Amino acid sequence: MLPAPSRTQRAALPPETLDPEPGQRSAATATGTLPATAPEAPPASSSGAAPAGKKRDPYFDNAKYLAIVLVAVAHAWEPLMGDSRAARALYMIIYTFHMPAFILVSGYFSRSFDASPARMKRLVTGVVVPYVVFETAYSLFRRYAGGEPHAPITLLDPLFLTWFLAALLIWRLTTPLWRTLRHPLPVALAVAALASVCPGIGDDLDLQRVLQFLPFFVLGVMARPEHFAWVRRRQVRLLSLPLFAGALGFAYVVAPHMQLGWFYRSDSAQELGAPWWSGVMMTLLMFGCALLLTVGFLSWVPSRTTWFTVLGGGTICGYLLHGFLIRGAEYAGLIDENAWLSGPVGLVVVSVVAAAAVTLLCTPPVRRVMRFATEPDMGWAFRRSPATR
Repeated sequence: MLPAPSRTQRAALPPETLDPEPGQRSAATATGTLPATAPEAPPASSSGAAPAGKKRDPYFDNAKYLAIVLVAVAHAWEPLMGDSRAARALYMIIYTFHMPAFILVSGYFSRSFDASPARMKRLVTGVVVPYVVFETAYSLFRRYAGGEPHAPITLLDPLFLTWFLAALLIWRLTTPLWRTLRHPLPVALAVAALASVCPGIGDDLDLQRVLQFLPFFVLGVMARPEHFAWVRRRQVRLLSLPLFAGALGFAYVVAPHMQLGWFYRSDSAQELGAPWWSGVMMTLLMFGCALLLTVGFLSWVPSRTTWFTVLGGGTICGYLLHGFLIRGAEYAGLIDENAWLSGPVGLVVVSVVAAAAVTLLCTPPVRRVMRFATEPDMGWAFRRSPATR
């Protein structure tokens, strides 16, 4: 856990930071994820507006937007890296912390989940419905645009980035358990380590990822406003500079030898061709590296309202829609027909286009158009509580 600031530091924090709305709407579902479904999550969030009388914290909206940009850029790079050692090293750095950051913030905004009727309703409308809609949409897109007419449509095997929604559903349902345990993080790390050595877990609901990323969600559930205040200190920002420089240098050295599967956390050690005990070792090492880089990333997130703060409330759209652009470019053969995209100039161009595209997808007009799928009004499907009858 991050060290908590002193009482003096706590007293210097603004009131909305010390006592934020536990159910503030975040923009992640998620996976990121990471990522604003119901009032307790980032990439999939229910609505951008904070509850009446409650003020949104721009810091978390800024964090969610910056994280979703990294997600989109990394996805865009994936088919382009080729043999570029530098690109592979940068990709490894981004993949080390972008989803852990999303998931940690998701856990933070899920800590008030108590399985009450209101929370369950928001879980269904903000996570379950978007999962069903976009899992089906991606399967149909793969079938008719990707030239795979026999591609199955199944809700048990998440396609591409929809795994985060399935993971968020499971994580959030277990939140009361983690809040009850005396030492939840060591237990979550043990679960993740065991998953990494169990190839028989299978692909249903991407349980390998659900379990291996679990410690970051639990860490978010355990986090408090003062921990994020500590992260934002000037000393932490300064220390993050040599941290990222050292991480980039190390990634450049090991890039040709490192399997990317360790970053995806979708396979066991045995499935990656490694001895079983390496799963336990890599779980702990990857958790430590991801936590350090996540802290470094969060330390540079602006606390003030910026031009992109409003976009943080719409990252569910950016997260769920940018995959169609990535896959569409692949299906259309743009990558195969333009070899220059794999070069340094091409990667820069692709990065700028990916960042611009996901920014557009996070804007309020897109959110309003997509509300039927990402934030549906399903009052008709639920019983009214006695107080509202």
